[in-house]
Amino acid sequence: MTQHVAVVIGAGGMGQAIARRVGPSAHLLVADHSQEVLDAATAQLTDEGHQVTAQRVDVSARKPVAALAEQAASLGPVQSVVHTAGLSPVQAPVPAILAVDLLGVALVLEEFGEVVAPGGAGLVIASMAGHFHPGLPREQERQLAATPADELLSLPICDASAFADSGTAYAFAKYANRLRVQAASTAWGARGARINSISPGVIATPMGRAELGSEHGDGMRMMIDASNAKRTGTPADIAAAAEFLLGPAASFISGTDLLVDGGAVAAVTSLTP
Repeated sequence: MTQHVAVVIGAGGMGQAIARRVGPSAHLLVADHSQEVLDAATAQLTDEGHQVTAQRVDVSARKPVAALAEQAASLGPVQSVVHTAGLSPVQAPVPAILAVDLLGVALVLEEFGEVVAPGGAGLVIASMAGHFHPGLPREQERQLAATPADELLSLPICDASAFADSGTAYAFAKYANRLRVQAASTAWGARGARINSISPGVIATPMGRAELGSEHGDGMRMMIDASNAKRTGTPADIAAAAEFLLGPAASFISGTDLLVDGGAVAAVTSLTP
């Protein structure tokens, strides 16, 4: 029996937690921009008994993303594709946020949409920040959803000068991720596969802790305190949701976003006049 392949792009806390959920019966292809992070994650997952192939990738460029998709297909049927790689506002300036969090997602959706196996499923990690974006006119939403990835950053609405700061660009990119996933559902469906996204809240990862320590930390803590859960999320919380969306129990779900934030967005929305 041919072993299926599970691709996890982004080998940080959430990526590793998801890999552990989908990895026991799969050949894991783990990818990250940081060789140090990739080596550490590969060693840990291998020590735990997983079969792992590692490949460094820059998701902001088509050639390495295409090479990753080709490698995945060479290992066996690509059953699961999980894209967790991203930069937070405290980590990067506006151009890098747009290149990784916006263009990177578009490239992954396009390239892996060409190799995912029938019955397979994909998952993009977006963010609750996208749910706070005020939205755009329908024509601009259509542009964000349907413009080929190679032309995406050339759109006037994606020009770096249009954003006041990295936080604004980040919310825009995560909002756009949901639109791209919804549009990609049709192309993935033509291959008999599904694609969805998860929008995590504040998660206890190095990235999440860095954001809590930033100038926006007080506001984030207020959201947590007002939320239903009244705590930060864990990588395991996201992995549990990912396992569901990637598995057979979610076979009727595609092109949608699951908000996994402990009720933070609901709390803030209910308090907004």
